[in-house]
Amino acid sequence: MLYSTTTPAEKRRRLREALAGDRLVRLPGAFNPLSARLIERKGFEGVYVSGAVVAADLGLPDIGLTTLTEVATRAGQIARMTDLPTLVDADTGFGEPMNVARTVQTMEDAGLAGLHVEDQVNPKRCGHLDGKQVVGLDTAVKRVRAAVEGRRDPDFLVMARTDVRAVEGFDVAVDRAKALVDAGADAIFPEALTGLAEFEAVAEAVDVPVLANMTEFGKGELHTTEQLRSAGVRMVIWPVTLLRLAMGEAGRGLDELAATGTQVPLLDRMQHRADLYDLVDYEGYSAFDGGVFDFTVER
Repeated sequence: MLYSTTTPAEKRRRLREALAGDRLVRLPGAFNPLSARLIERKGFEGVYVSGAVVAADLGLPDIGLTTLTEVATRAGQIARMTDLPTLVDADTGFGEPMNVARTVQTMEDAGLAGLHVEDQVNPKRCGHLDGKQVVGLDTAVKRVRAAVEGRRDPDFLVMARTDVRAVEGFDVAVDRAKALVDAGADAIFPEALTGLAEFEAVAEAVDVPVLANMTEFGKGELHTTEQLRSAGVRMVIWPVTLLRLAMGEAGRGLDELAATGTQVPLLDRMQHRADLYDLVDYEGYSAFDGGVFDFTVER
């Protein structure tokens, strides 16, 4: 088939089941639909769509320039490509509290399994940059309540992200996490924590799953999945890892091409045509089309 045959409702149910288990749910960030299928092939439990990656894909900085339509469209393209549940970064909800409910319903319609909405001012900044500002607790709570009240599928995961750690300190971040759970958040995303001890303290303070953001070149340390699981973390994202790998290699490849005038030295570093055809399921297309086309490729 062209896309996943698993319904969005089933993907949401599977995510809920995974979070109720004892395994760490791993969600690498997909930078396009094909990378989402690769994440599934490699045995991960879910897919993440980063707002920073969507912005970068459009050639924009991560400062709140993308729109709900742009993010929902790209996230929907990614989500439909995989049987895995897909979690999306909804920034500040693309407006104030009344906009957050619309954001949730738009993401439901796009086939997402859940989203997180944060407590930065609108427009926001990357969570690992200096100079962030957060809204007051009252506004943060209203955003979460609007998200919860706006959803139609009770299995759609509403996660609250708080950026207050870098602005007002860790103790305030713990108190805010508790308040956001009281407002109805199904999970908590404490951004820019500084170490495992802080993750453990947040996990002990709330009775919902906690997500860890293991982004490169950020404020915190890069912990292993086992370290995070031992600290009580239930979900981990690597939001920009695949994009950084792809763009880094693309840059090095272009340097080689410019220097030598040929891509021959790069062939061993490329995904083979046969692997690409397997990933996009040319065999399935052929069967779907009555076997008219033969996409057999020798390695």
